[in-house]
Amino acid sequence: MNRFLLYDVNPGEGFNLRRDVYLRMANLVKMLNKVQLWTLVLPAWNHLYHWRSDVNQTNIPWYTFFDIGSLNKHVPVIEFHDFVKVMDGRPIDDVIYFQHYKEGWGGKWVEKMDDRECNDNHPFYQLEDGLWHWYMPNITSVRFKCVSIQAEYSFLKDYLIHNLSNSWAVMFPRGEQVMHGEYSEWTARRSVRFSKDLVSIGDKFRSTMLDSDDFRDQTVMEDNWKKMKRKHGDALGGPYLAAHLRRRDFLYGHQDKLPSMKAAAQRINEILDDLHLKKVFVATDASGEELEGLKINIKPSVEVYRYQGDKNVLRKYGDGGVAIIDQWICAHARYFIGTTSSTFSFRIHEEREILGFRQETTYNAFCVDGNSACEQPSKWKIIYKK
Repeated sequence: MNRFLLYDVNPGEGFNLRRDVYLRMANLVKMLNKVQLWTLVLPAWNHLYHWRSDVNQTNIPWYTFFDIGSLNKHVPVIEFHDFVKVMDGRPIDDVIYFQHYKEGWGGKWVEKMDDRECNDNHPFYQLEDGLWHWYMPNITSVRFKCVSIQAEYSFLKDYLIHNLSNSWAVMFPRGEQVMHGEYSEWTARRSVRFSKDLVSIGDKFRSTMLDSDDFRDQTVMEDNWKKMKRKHGDALGGPYLAAHLRRRDFLYGHQDKLPSMKAAAQRINEILDDLHLKKVFVATDASGEELEGLKINIKPSVEVYRYQGDKNVLRKYGDGGVAIIDQWICAHARYFIGTTSSTFSFRIHEEREILGFRQETTYNAFCVDGNSACEQPSKWKIIYKK
């Protein structure tokens, strides 16, 4: 029997954290498939907090952003709208709503999970038909329960195989509650490639504006990620500096780690001088006023670029697509400097590891004003399994 694992993420979480939760669920399915046949159902993308454009951004399939064929080389996946066709109106068996332990961890880390009363409000409700309904249209379940959990994703393998052995489809609405296991395992991450359309748009911008192409930059990728194994220093990068400057909510939640735009510009000038570069690409959610404050403090001889996307790109790919194009361009720069604690910057670090950049050109972050020696990002070294 082919079984299906559905998952979702807390609606308040951002685009790049959701990508991270996918890795956990994909690796769980990889483990399950050593025993049984499971397929991972990809949750449709809906409007997120950081998506600010006025285009419709609901029920977006994964193929808009990512290469589904590449994902399938790691584990079997299916788009949510295709799974609905497979369901053909029947309910899924179980919805397991993960939550923290109300009393906390208890002083030391122990993997465990227990059926508990629900800690907070959730969007699931039972109607007279006995089925559980929620925010996903045309989806119901036979059973629903809240489960307190503190565990890595691997802990769920036996639970799914033995405790839910008769369930043909199971859903974890709060997939972010389970933790990574062997996080140094890069296979799942290498399989997450961007859609060819978005890569093409990013490559055109690199070529037109930044004098950058894969041949000269030494960033040519194999069509099949399983055959691509690059070492640090294999990639050179385009003749530009890339900077990610996270602002908006970070100005309030992480103000102790963010530079002023003047200080950021000074750091950019220093790096450009050291590397003898004349172009900088900026990925940012800064306001127009903030961006002008950055530009006015960058040397006049330097060309400053951003990618904002025209109406056609926004209409077809939304803010998520524009964010991916930003990341793709940043990932190919000669040198990258990002924002501490930002998952947007983390994803760029990973992309550059895969491409084979030297780590000293990748794991860099701006410091708050007055601190030129702040802690820099942890290095996550790529490992290839034999």
